[in-house]
Amino acid sequence: MSFLSSASARTCNVFCCSSDKGNAKEREWKYPIPVKHKDLEFLIKKLAPPLTAALLAVSPIIYPPESLAQTLDIQRGATLFNRACIGCHDTGGNIIQPGATLFTTDLQRNGVDTEEEIFRVTYYGKGRMPGFGEKCTPRGQCTFGPRLQDEEIKLLAEFVKFQADKGWPIVSTD
Repeated sequence: MSFLSSASARTCNVFCCSSDKGNAKEREWKYPIPVKHKDLEFLIKKLAPPLTAALLAVSPIIYPPESLAQTLDIQRGATLFNRACIGCHDTGGNIIQPGATLFTTDLQRNGVDTEEEIFRVTYYGKGRMPGFGEKCTPRGQCTFGPRLQDEEIKLLAEFVKFQADKGWPIVSTD
């Protein structure tokens, strides 16, 4: 028996009262859906098992989320980004210099599309962007605000790369 047919049989057992031995006309729904049109009722009865099997096949159960450590790093990176970067780079954009966004196309065009390069630019600055590293020099190129530790800049670089690869989806920091 193939996966789809066995999944359909299991699905039908969940939704139908009778066993697999009877034909489709003998099966009755455990949880009937009121339908006024006979053709629609026929479609629902015929399509429910294979559609349910297809949904189960592509469900998140089969594709587990990232590890807890990766999820925590993303959350920590998001928190740091919201603290240090969001003023200019909200949702990956750039309010100061439109051609220097954090979207993949601009990162590639500007030669900053790896975590290492993102780290370097965040640490030392580039163009109008100040550096945030503890040992950033020259002084005029560095932020006048609080400096970030190397580990924090590493988390920021990972977060920016992750977000750029995903197209800058919204990440909650709650």
